[in-house]
Amino acid sequence: MLTLAEQDIQLGAKADDKQGAIRMVAQKMVEAGLIEAPYVDGMLRRETQNSTYLGNGIAIPHGTTDTREQVKQTGVRVLHFADGVNWGDGQIAHVVIGIAARSDEHLGILRQLTRVLADDSVADYIKHCKSTADLAKLLSGQKPTPTLLLDNSTVQLQASAQDILGLQSTACVLLQNGGALDASGTSNIQASSPVWMGQGLWLARTNVGVKRTAVSLVRPATPFQHAGQPVQGLLLIAAQDALHKPVLERLVDMISEQNVAQLWSADSMKAIKLLTEKPIEGLEGTFTITNPHGLHARPSATLVKVAKEFQSEIWVANLDGDGKSVNAKSLMKIVSLGVKSGHRLQFIAKGDDAQQAIAKIGQSIAEGLGEGPGHE
Repeated sequence: MLTLAEQDIQLGAKADDKQGAIRMVAQKMVEAGLIEAPYVDGMLRRETQNSTYLGNGIAIPHGTTDTREQVKQTGVRVLHFADGVNWGDGQIAHVVIGIAARSDEHLGILRQLTRVLADDSVADYIKHCKSTADLAKLLSGQKPTPTLLLDNSTVQLQASAQDILGLQSTACVLLQNGGALDASGTSNIQASSPVWMGQGLWLARTNVGVKRTAVSLVRPATPFQHAGQPVQGLLLIAAQDALHKPVLERLVDMISEQNVAQLWSADSMKAIKLLTEKPIEGLEGTFTITNPHGLHARPSATLVKVAKEFQSEIWVANLDGDGKSVNAKSLMKIVSLGVKSGHRLQFIAKGDDAQQAIAKIGQSIAEGLGEGPGHE
């Protein structure tokens, strides 16, 4: 039976129209060895006969019966278009599933999608999905485990707002754009007053009109005063469940330790880390990965081997990924970082041999982690 798998999915696709989207997914199918290049002609022809848009942001372009001889292997490729593709008649596709089937194997995919198409609440999940694993679950009829929305899309560090209402409005727009808040939630926030937390921080909260739990941080380009207190930034929490509680706990720690000021000088990635992780103390080193294919299995294993040479605890974060620190001595954790060529890795080592560890890691990365000149 033909099924959808995480490795068949690619995020971040962009196309001007549905013909471009079809050609794009067809090319992915060619590269995967599923079809011959002329199969795309059948896909485009099929689209002129009947729209392959199913609903809830999903389209399944496939060839005509006379192009089945162009199918080399049954399979699918999935592209996610965050900006959407106009599929005609006001229908916007965010997921395009290219299907190559020798006979009726694609009917299994359609059966899988029936549960997705019957649940209108998944449309927002599909539109804003940022994980291949979550999208694979969605398309298989499973809703992914809820996660907190707090990333670069919900942080704005140079807002033009000149009063507290402007900051609240900016924070609301960020959460609305992220599919976390509806118009009723925005109205509820704008009708309420944020709470002064001290050290330039103001806090706004709502549980009205929340589609998923999310946090937004907005800093004004020019700090101002509200109700006689300084305004350096505003944190907006839209809560549907308890996923925001770790952020509140971190906030309490920062306030009690008089460390809120770190938020006012941090870039977006560091601000997110400050709100989600307790800072790790130790010797730091940041290095850029130059391996052409990033940290796949071999260089990842080499990096872990180097880290294990030292007694110090060593953590690593992908500054061009989600920025979360993981154990540098775990191969699974290193691979999970999704490190590509050009990504910056920040290492923190704590222990008697921390300095030697950071130096050796930096040297190994500069030498290509087993893939540089002189290595086979």
